[in-house]
Amino acid sequence: MLVYNRADMVPRAVECILAQTFERFEFIIVNNGSSDNSGAVVDEYAKNDNRIKVIHKEKGNIGSGRNAGLDIATGDYIAFIDDDDWCELDFLEFLHNLILDNNADVSICGADSEFLMKNGEILDDKLIMTPEESLMELLQRKRFNTTFPAKMFTRELAKTVRFSETDKYDDIFQMYKLLSEATKVVYHGIVKYTFYRNHGSNNSAWVTNHSLINAETLDEYLRAFRERTVWLTKCFPNSEQVWQYYEWSFMISMVEKINRLDLKGCESQLEFLKGELQNNREVFLNNPLIKNYESAWVNNYVTF
Repeated sequence: MLVYNRADMVPRAVECILAQTFERFEFIIVNNGSSDNSGAVVDEYAKNDNRIKVIHKEKGNIGSGRNAGLDIATGDYIAFIDDDDWCELDFLEFLHNLILDNNADVSICGADSEFLMKNGEILDDKLIMTPEESLMELLQRKRFNTTFPAKMFTRELAKTVRFSETDKYDDIFQMYKLLSEATKVVYHGIVKYTFYRNHGSNNSAWVTNHSLINAETLDEYLRAFRERTVWLTKCFPNSEQVWQYYEWSFMISMVEKINRLDLKGCESQLEFLKGELQNNREVFLNNPLIKNYESAWVNNYVTF
């Protein structure tokens, strides 16, 4: 768990881990240069439970904190929790059993937001997937997404790819690489993890509040998705059409939001997006995955 200036939220996250039905774990907490009382809070917990290891480091991005934790991890499996989230008391046991029972490298449980339901329903089905199948599910974002919480990885897999220590949105650069390196991925949608997103300091707040989209965010996501398309096409060339569709799908969704919300400061990004979509207009429009509203957006916004 990476902690940064969440002294008021950290106790709930820590206590839901300490109360887990699966008790044989090491709990690595990385204090990422907090300027509030967060470091002292987690140190106090560590005094009373020898399963906790606390690292205090200078402020860095999320990736630098996760790398610091991975560097000292000794357990056979790795799971993540954010400092403003919480989980069911059998969260670790559930994910651990999924891995063991299915001989998998990655297990994924259902996740929910206290304030946001995905499509008004919870999907509790079970999927045993190849890496390519898991990537298809990842990009659809119906059952699970790129965030690291709500997942468990074998330590060998988790350490194959280092987190970027310069990028802000490290999940989008890392998750697809890990899944592509797995041999088997298992998902069971029973909700065991809850995301808390009702505050503006959350790193991904723009996902639910589109007015927070800015040029920096767009540039990083566009670079990440271009790298993702190239990577996945190299690993799974027969599905190139799928990987490319999701990159263009993101592009047209951003064009629509910039126009509809009249977002300022994104003018150069908007022109780039429109240019890329115009250059690939017919291929995108004829992609079997394209949604009707995406076709309409292309026709409404991508004209010169």
